[in-house]
Amino acid sequence: MAFVQRRKGPDVVGSFGLLQPLADGFKLILKEPISPSSANFSLFRMAPVATFMLSLVAWAVVPFDYGMVLSDPNIGLLYLFAISSLGVYGIIIAGWSSKTKYAFLGALRSAAQMVSYEVSIGLILITVLICVGPCNSSEIVMAQKQIWSGIPLFPVLVMFLIPRLAETNRAPSDLPEAEAESVAGYNVEYARDAILNSSLRSTELHPYSPGLCTSLFPGGWPPILDLPISKKIPCSIWFSIKVLLFLFLYIWVRAAFPRYRYDQLMGLGRKVFLPLSLARVVPVSGVSVTFRWLP
Repeated sequence: MAFVQRRKGPDVVGSFGLLQPLADGFKLILKEPISPSSANFSLFRMAPVATFMLSLVAWAVVPFDYGMVLSDPNIGLLYLFAISSLGVYGIIIAGWSSKTKYAFLGALRSAAQMVSYEVSIGLILITVLICVGPCNSSEIVMAQKQIWSGIPLFPVLVMFLIPRLAETNRAPSDLPEAEAESVAGYNVEYARDAILNSSLRSTELHPYSPGLCTSLFPGGWPPILDLPISKKIPCSIWFSIKVLLFLFLYIWVRAAFPRYRYDQLMGLGRKVFLPLSLARVVPVSGVSVTFRWLP
C-alpha cells in the first residue's frame, strides 16, 4: 500500500516491515480488557468469538485441490452463503450487549450495510449456479475445465467482487471497522477483544473472499495454461497464485480509493448493484432455458 500511495510504510520492525503485523497483534494482546458496567457480560464477550469462528469455519468447503478440502457437501455454495450471512449476528450482538446508544446505532448501520449487499451477492451466485449447475464446490471447479465461468460472466465477476468488499467490510467499504472514525461503531465499547477480533477476522476473511472468487470464476485449482510444464506444478500452488492475484487486486483497491460515505455506500448497493444483479439473472436464465443450455 505504501508503494502504491508513494509514501513511507512501516519498515522498522523486521526486514521491509514484514514483522509489523506480529508487532501489532502482540500490542493488542497486551491491552487490558475492559467491560462496561452496564453491559451484558456473557454476550459482550461471546460476540467477538462468534464472529471470528464464523469467518474460520467458512474455509471448510473451499477446495485447494481435487480432494484437498476439509468437507465437500453437495450444498457447499449454500453453506458458504449461509455462513457469510450469519456474520451480521455477531455485530448486532456486540452493539446491543454494550448497552450504549452509539454502539447499538453503529451495529444497526453495519448490519444494514452487510444485509443489503448480501442480497446482490445471492442473486449473483444464482447466475453462476445457472451456468455451472452443481452447488458442490469441487464440482463447480470441475465444470470449468473447458472454459472458465469468469470469461463469459466477466461482468458478473466484477459485480461479485465489489459487493464482497462491502459485505466483508473491506476498504473502501470498511465503515463498520473504520479506524479513522471518531466513533468506530459497534465495537466502540471494546478495549481489546473486538479490535483484536477485527484483525484476526481480516486475516481469515481477506484470503477467504479471493478463495471463493477463485473457485467460482477463474477455474479453481487447474493451471492457468494447459501446458506440460504447468502440470508439473501442484494444483494447490496454482490455486494459491490465483488467490494472491485477487488479494493484490483487493489491496490495490484499498490503496487507490478513498472511503465511501455511508449514504453513498448504501445508495450504490440499493440503486446500482441490486438492479444490475437482478437484471443479470433474468436474461441468463431465460437464454439457458430457451436454448436448453442448462447443465
